[in-house]
Amino acid sequence: MTKQNSAKVKKIFNKISFKYDFLNNLLSFGLHNLWKRNLINLLKPKDGEIWADLCCGTGDLSFLINKKVFPDGCVIGIDSAQEILNIAKYKSKGVIQNVIHWEKKDIFRVDESQKFDGICMSYGLRNLESVENGIKKVFTLLKVNGRAGFLDFNHPKKNLFSTIFQKLYLRFIVVPISGCFNLRDEYEYIEKSIQFFPDGDELISISKKIGFKDVQYKTICGSQMGILILKK
Repeated sequence: MTKQNSAKVKKIFNKISFKYDFLNNLLSFGLHNLWKRNLINLLKPKDGEIWADLCCGTGDLSFLINKKVFPDGCVIGIDSAQEILNIAKYKSKGVIQNVIHWEKKDIFRVDESQKFDGICMSYGLRNLESVENGIKKVFTLLKVNGRAGFLDFNHPKKNLFSTIFQKLYLRFIVVPISGCFNLRDEYEYIEKSIQFFPDGDELISISKKIGFKDVQYKTICGSQMGILILKK
């Protein structure tokens, strides 16, 4: 595993913010919405609970959780990239039944005395300076019996076909299309970030070592994506 440069990642997401939702829908054929709903359904947020959506981006998970914890709960969407957070804030203005709060903050600077019933993250764990420290931080932020879920690219080291497909799709579909919006370099970063990202077995091992008592990992979309579910 290698460490990501947090300043570089923040710069990337600020730059792609203006086309982030559009390209997510285009490049995943809209399937990212199904994967995110799958994650939230596995986590089962409940009315009255307090949740954090870390590396929240434009807030897709925050909006899904909002529907589950309203009216007595709350959701805190946290991201260090101001431009992409601005889009999340703008989108939330159209939500009538809204218990979402937005914070510009590095997740490693979230107050550890603030305990959450649940924490989620989509396509953020891979971009942290340290995956292990990220999971460890989530552990400290959760209440006893709290749960956490991560949706991200799977690193299918043991599946040659999936590995080849993933590389070809990223290089010959994702990068050229993003290049049409002057975002080629930013989307080339995805393949680089996956290269040293832990696979499912490694994520399970890391999570158990940190202290999570219930750890599950499931692959979706032909092993291209993975969901890690943890319970403290």
